Amino acid sequence: MKLSQFGYKLPEEFIAKYPAENRDESKLMVLHKSTGKIEHKVFKDVIDYFDEKDVFVMNDTKVFPARLYGNKEKTGARIEVFLLRELNPTTKLWDVLVDPARKIRIGNKLYFGEDESLVAEVIDNTTSRGRTLRFLYDGTYEEFRKKLKDLGETPLPRELEREVEESDTERYQTIYAANEGAVAAPVAGLHFSRHLLKRLEIKGVNVATVTMHIGLGTFAPVEVEDLSKHKMDSEQAFITEPTVAMVNEAIDNKRNICAVGTTTMRSLESAVSSDGHLNTYEGWTNKFIFPPYDFSIANSMITNFHHPKSTLMMQAAAFAGYDFLKEAYDVAMKEGYKFSTYGDAMLILE
Repeated sequence: MKLSQFGYKLPEEFIAKYPAENRDESKLMVLHKSTGKIEHKVFKDVIDYFDEKDVFVMNDTKVFPARLYGNKEKTGARIEVFLLRELNPTTKLWDVLVDPARKIRIGNKLYFGEDESLVAEVIDNTTSRGRTLRFLYDGTYEEFRKKLKDLGETPLPRELEREVEESDTERYQTIYAANEGAVAAPVAGLHFSRHLLKRLEIKGVNVATVTMHIGLGTFAPVEVEDLSKHKMDSEQAFITEPTVAMVNEAIDNKRNICAVGTTTMRSLESAVSSDGHLNTYEGWTNKFIFPPYDFSIANSMITNFHHPKSTLMMQAAAFAGYDFLKEAYDVAMKEGYKFSTYGDAMLILE
C-alpha cells in the first residue's frame, strides 16, 4: 500500500488535549469485522465482549521523563534534548533528538540544571535531528539516572500543543506500568482503571504482559510512498514464559486473545513460532505491520484513533481492514470521538 492512502484531514478540535476525567469512561467504538457492524460504547463496557479464560495482553513498559532542557556552551542557547535510548550505561552514551538541531554539532557541550551539574558532549550525528551524547557525571550510575529523572519532564507528544501539567505525570502512564524504558506511553492502555482490571479478574478474564520500550520506531514519520520500503527503528521487547504459557493455552483452547495497543501486537507478532504459537522473546524488533498482513496470535485489538500517515494507523488498518478502518474514522468524526494520545478508543473484533 501507499503512504498517501493513509492521509486524511484531522482538524485540531478532534485532538484530545487532556484525558477523560476517569480513565475507563472515554468513548469506545466497537468494530465487528465479521459483520461490518459499528457500536458506540463507553470504555468500561469492553468487559462485555470477553469471557472467562479469555486473555488480555498489555504492554507494561513505564515512561521515563525523557525531555530535558539544556544550554549550549558559550552562547547559552536553550536546547531541547529528547532521550531516545541508552546505548552504554558505563560510558553514559545516549541516542537523543535535539531541537533546534542546526545549532548542535559534534564537539558541542550542553549544560543541564540551574547549577549546571550535568554536562553532555555531542559525539556523533545520527540523523538530521538525531545526536549521540556522552553525559559527563562523576557520581554513581544510580545517582546519574536519578539526576536525569530530576531534570527530565514527562514527554507529552508535541501535537497536544500545551505545557506539561502535574497531572500528566500520573495520567501519561498506564496503571500497570512496571518496567521503565519508554519515551512514549502505550496509549491504548491508558483507558484501563484499577476498578476495570478488578472486574476483569472477577469475571475470570486473564491478563498477561509483554514489555516493549517505545522509542523512535513507533512515532517516527514514514517518509516513503511505498510502505514496503519504510524501515522501522528498532525497539526493545521482552516476552516471558508465564505470558507465553497463558497465551498458548488460550490459543489451544480457542479463547479470545486481545492485544491492548499496537506495541503489544508488534511484540506478539515478533515472537511467533512456526506452528502459530507464541515464543519467549528478549531482544530488539523493527517489525512494521501494514496491510495486507496475516496476524498469528491476537484475534482482537484495542487501539486509539491515530494521526494521518502514522505507523499506528497503518497497523490498525492491517487488523481491521483498510476500508473498514477508514469508514470507522469517518464515523468517529461525525460522532465526536477524540483522536491521539489522550483520545478515545476502538475495540476491533473478529
